[in-house]
Amino acid sequence: MNRLLGCALGTALLAAGAVQAQEKPLVGIVSISANEANNARYIKGAEKAAAELGWQVSVIDAAGSADQANAAIQNFAQRDAHAIVDMVFPFSSIGAGLEAAKAKDIPVVTWGGGLGSSVAATNGSGGPMAVPVIEKMIADMGGKGSLLALTYRTGEVCRNREVALDEIVAKHPEITVTKNEVRIPGYFEDGGQYANAWLASHPVGDGSLAIWGCWDDPAIGAIGSLRSQGRDDVKVYGVNGNAQALENIRNGHMDATAWQDSFTEGYNMVKMLKDVADAGGNWQPKAAEVPAVLVTHDNVEQFLKDHPEAVQ
Repeated sequence: MNRLLGCALGTALLAAGAVQAQEKPLVGIVSISANEANNARYIKGAEKAAAELGWQVSVIDAAGSADQANAAIQNFAQRDAHAIVDMVFPFSSIGAGLEAAKAKDIPVVTWGGGLGSSVAATNGSGGPMAVPVIEKMIADMGGKGSLLALTYRTGEVCRNREVALDEIVAKHPEITVTKNEVRIPGYFEDGGQYANAWLASHPVGDGSLAIWGCWDDPAIGAIGSLRSQGRDDVKVYGVNGNAQALENIRNGHMDATAWQDSFTEGYNMVKMLKDVADAGGNWQPKAAEVPAVLVTHDNVEQFLKDHPEAVQ
């Protein structure tokens, strides 16, 4: 009898726990690439903030597909999510998802997806973050030479970074730019293959040479090609400051990156969602950016002392 009562009590407690978990407000996160280092840091920050607020988090990896992102946002709307976070997809490409969320009064915020339509807030905007790296690269090249730019136009962040690149390079007509767009997934491989093709037409001694990735990973893929060919005459630049990029800077294989504190961006955005919900119809859309940090050979060791979490 006691064992039966114990089993019944255990079942009741499990059921109560399941109900309690279901009752926690749901924050739906739609990531362009959940396993990419910067995305993963943002998600961890968002999860920490959600746990402090007593909310639960569910992540859907859209694998670089705007169609999958729209379907994911619609899925969260059907599940009556408390709020939805769009990671990198521009607001203009998730219209169907935004409409589904708006119909249920579910706030949607973006990480690098920009403000527009019914988006309540954004951070992680791409253009300003890339400017210090691009300016350093142009200075290191002496304002002339050849540049391989590894781009990605499905994500708003990389679109804006490419615009920043174009605007700055336009002031230096002696720089010739070759652009290749990488895929998600496949950015490491594409970076390496495009670098191989570009290097074939840019031998040693062919002037000032540089490779730029609109985020670190394609540039890291290119580093593999440079090392396999023994090329140390090409400068390499990225954006985001993931652990691999920082290690490549320490080892002399990469020249600079802009460290994006994506953990803090994710944390801050979820905390802001409470403000959005509390304000209701009085909320005014806004950008809440976290400044990037330029990391180079000269300051990488001090940076890592100041930010040990960057390589954890």
